[in-house]
Amino acid sequence: MYRSHVLVCGGTGCTSNHSGDILNEFQRLLAEHNLENDVNIVRTGCFGLCAVGPVVIIYPEGAFYASVTVDDVKELVEEHLIKGRIVNRLLHKEDSNDSVKALSDTNFYKKQTRVALRNCGVINPEVIDEYIAYDGYQALIKVLTEMTPQQVIDTIKASGLRGRGGAGFPTGLKWQFAAASPGPIKYVCCNADEGDPGAFMDRSILEGDPHALIEAMTIAGYAIGAHQGYVYVRAEYPIAVERLKIALKQAKEYGLLGKNILDTGFDFDLDIRLGAGAFVCGEETALMVSIEGNRGEPRPRPPFPAVKGLFGKPTILNNVETYANIAQIILKGPEWFTSMGTEKSKGTKVFALGGKIVNTGLVEIPMGTTLRTVIEDIGGGVPNGKKFKAAQTGGPSGGCIPVEHFDIPIDYDNLLAIGSMMGSGGMIVMDEDNCMVDIAKFFLEFTVDESCGKCTPCRIGTRRLLEYLDKITNGLATLEDLDEMEKLCHYIKANSLCGLGQTAPNPVLSTLRYFRDEYIAHIVDKKCPCHVCKGLVQFKIVEDKCKGCSACARKCPVGAITGVIKQPYSIDVNKCIKCGQCIDTCRFGAIIKE
Repeated sequence: MYRSHVLVCGGTGCTSNHSGDILNEFQRLLAEHNLENDVNIVRTGCFGLCAVGPVVIIYPEGAFYASVTVDDVKELVEEHLIKGRIVNRLLHKEDSNDSVKALSDTNFYKKQTRVALRNCGVINPEVIDEYIAYDGYQALIKVLTEMTPQQVIDTIKASGLRGRGGAGFPTGLKWQFAAASPGPIKYVCCNADEGDPGAFMDRSILEGDPHALIEAMTIAGYAIGAHQGYVYVRAEYPIAVERLKIALKQAKEYGLLGKNILDTGFDFDLDIRLGAGAFVCGEETALMVSIEGNRGEPRPRPPFPAVKGLFGKPTILNNVETYANIAQIILKGPEWFTSMGTEKSKGTKVFALGGKIVNTGLVEIPMGTTLRTVIEDIGGGVPNGKKFKAAQTGGPSGGCIPVEHFDIPIDYDNLLAIGSMMGSGGMIVMDEDNCMVDIAKFFLEFTVDESCGKCTPCRIGTRRLLEYLDKITNGLATLEDLDEMEKLCHYIKANSLCGLGQTAPNPVLSTLRYFRDEYIAHIVDKKCPCHVCKGLVQFKIVEDKCKGCSACARKCPVGAITGVIKQPYSIDVNKCIKCGQCIDTCRFGAIIKE
């Protein structure tokens, strides 16, 4: 029986910040003090609050230590674990005057409801017994021993669970279609490719709770009559892949996966397929084509995958977060799930909160929570005294939500109504320094690169759209170009083959809808109001502030700055490449953008 438990975050973010070395140092020092039998060291998944990683939490006190380094471990062992004294300087505090709080009482966590993330940061994802201790595989046992396949489907339908991968299609209805399709061979697939920039929800669930996915996919297999499943995960997620492999091996050893599961006569097995990071493979038919070993390109629909999917057989595909809700719905009932959320969007949603925000990380909130609550209360607001300008949701397929919709309840239908979408759950916050034309251009550059090229509207249309944005950001466009660009957006949406092309214009359309004045400023005034677009920005030295120290001239990589010591310097705008090094170097604020 351990007297203390030390939980060290083992998610990708903290691992990249040397949390593995922190864990090893804990083990070394505990061995040195003969405390291996008194203190349990646990490598968990992501706690969520990535902004203050690496995170270490010590129980039973619940001390939440933030930004821990290897050098801090000695003090934590000697003071906290040996002498019982909490190390106050390392505790997470929400502001300089704040009192110490338990993890669940911090502003970041207290308005969250963790369902999909319930075990992340709580258990060791590489130990199946810890998952079982938190009701793991109880739902599978209930399904295989007490429920018919149709009862399982009816339960998921009654819960109102909608796909968390972007489209929001009712999960139970999708399973019903596949179950009704004739044939002895069917498949269950999981989309763990997660290609949206800034999105890491599925990765964190795989890293922190891989058995939740295995249990849910096995339940799905039983519900539709499938005996084989595939998890399609991007190869750039090595920690997630490794932990999923360990979990699969353990589940088979425990008789929870494979032949004759729990002696019920039901067979189901899972295999992993690695993706090469193609964004288009987030589209369900392209993903299945890739699993089959072919180039990832979408197929026309209908027929839909529930009728003719992987290898031409009936197939269901959901993403990791969708599956992470299944076992809890089975155990706690659909009424429990429908008690959270809104009328048409039930349950919770995980968001990867990033950009101009204090608390970057993973957030799980009930559907219907307002954008203001997420950004100000949970996210801690916009840093450096800047004003909130917009939040981009849905990745390259989504749109920008302006401050006028700051109090909108977040759900599928509300976001669509204002020109954005839920997507898989990325949420990038922007402040007054962000140029919205540049933001639209960033996402369109991504889409152009990721288009598979199969259909002309997407292959050619998105490239033409990007050319218009290039003209605008370089001060070469006309108002007629703006009108033509908007027409092209609607054409691409209406005629592209798959969701990638159909949603590619969304960032452009939403910024045109809410920030048209910025487009007009670029075109008419030949100025970028935020001084971001290099083609419209010039660097200038303010003579009254310049001390003639020559620091900027010495730093300039192209020799565009000249002058005499102790006299104001000047910038040759024809030579200047607008790299910004002069501004970063000047200690007197003498260089400005105009």
